[in-house]
Amino acid sequence: MRLRHIVAVGAMLGILSIPAHAEARDLGRDTLPANDGWAAAGAGTTGGSAADADHVFTVTDRAGLVRALDGGSATPKIIKIAGTIDANTDDDGDHLDCSDYTTGGYGLKKYLAAYDPRTWGSAKPSGEQEVARQASAKKQAERVELLVGSNTTIVGLKGAVLKGASLQVKNADNVIVRNLDLRDAYDCFPVWQPNTGGLGDWKTAYDTLWLSGATHVWVDHVTLSDKGHPDAAEPTHFARNYLRHDGLLDITNGSDLITVSWSRFAGHDKAMLIGNGDTATGDRGRLRVTLHHNEFESVVQRAPRVRFGQVHLYNNRYVVPEDAHDYRYSIGVSTESAIHAENNAFHTPGHVEAADLVKSWNGTALHQRGTLFNGYPVDLLAIHNAYNSGSERDLTADVGWTPTLHTKIDSAATADREVARGAGAGRLL
Repeated sequence: MRLRHIVAVGAMLGILSIPAHAEARDLGRDTLPANDGWAAAGAGTTGGSAADADHVFTVTDRAGLVRALDGGSATPKIIKIAGTIDANTDDDGDHLDCSDYTTGGYGLKKYLAAYDPRTWGSAKPSGEQEVARQASAKKQAERVELLVGSNTTIVGLKGAVLKGASLQVKNADNVIVRNLDLRDAYDCFPVWQPNTGGLGDWKTAYDTLWLSGATHVWVDHVTLSDKGHPDAAEPTHFARNYLRHDGLLDITNGSDLITVSWSRFAGHDKAMLIGNGDTATGDRGRLRVTLHHNEFESVVQRAPRVRFGQVHLYNNRYVVPEDAHDYRYSIGVSTESAIHAENNAFHTPGHVEAADLVKSWNGTALHQRGTLFNGYPVDLLAIHNAYNSGSERDLTADVGWTPTLHTKIDSAATADREVARGAGAGRLL
């Protein structure tokens, strides 16, 4: 532990060094710095920093975490996670696997046989196996969905991991999540949706971190991944990938005033969705999100995909590995989105071109500048319009707003180096 302060106490006492053990940084009392993105608007984001001594918890298992969360209460609280907590455990702390949640006669082989499109057709699944799947899914949800209330700080101590959980900030205000490795929100019971995407698709239930109707939230130095059960190792059923994970971080249902900083998103398909859908007009005027100094590594798509929101995307680092032949895009420009992207750095293999980085669905505008692509400056807007005009409408540069709440914006090259060294859990202690 490095010595951080030297206190002068006068000539008679001389110079006294404060003991190192007394200077351990208490991340639980940290608040979002002024001007650090949209979450700094208004009264800012302080989380549970005002918690009294009776509401500061160090938890080491699911049962302790559930007690500390207090059913999502608004009481100011600081929750420090130590070691590895597995959300898939019973009240005695014993691990639960998918078979422990299975009920009503559900079985994957029986489910696949019942709803095979060649015999079932395109109707929504119903009947015995779907009822059993829902009942089994409910049992798992009761274990892994953890509700976070207003005025809460959740912080990981050194090496802290929360696995198998879906942390949900729903209709809550003033929340901080920091320095925590969140991984493997694994769905045991995906549902088949025959009419999705024309060919049907599998739908999973759990975002690793879900902000729903949440306001003033700061997510900082968090690592989010599927580590433990990567979807790439899953089979295909009905010629579609049998995904077990939903989003890493989804920001939906009118969430607003969010800052996501110095975090790492890794090894995942659909990383981040901002906004519910093209018809969710209630999101207008909300979904104001800042994403800065984050790393997106081995992410297939949605980094992020934005509907309606005013999103400031600056100083982020994107890494697409050589073997990423399923890569689709990074920045998704959807209905009424207003993305202001600046000084971001992209690293891709030869089969991924600059024209692949941006995808538009009913979007109209993208403001960008200072982008580096494999070390070279590029204009993502001009490239998108030149290479995708046959399939997508041209985008304009006028997104209708200019960010004012932000920290120092570094060059893309500087941010690239700093994010590679500093993003993710464990970089604060």
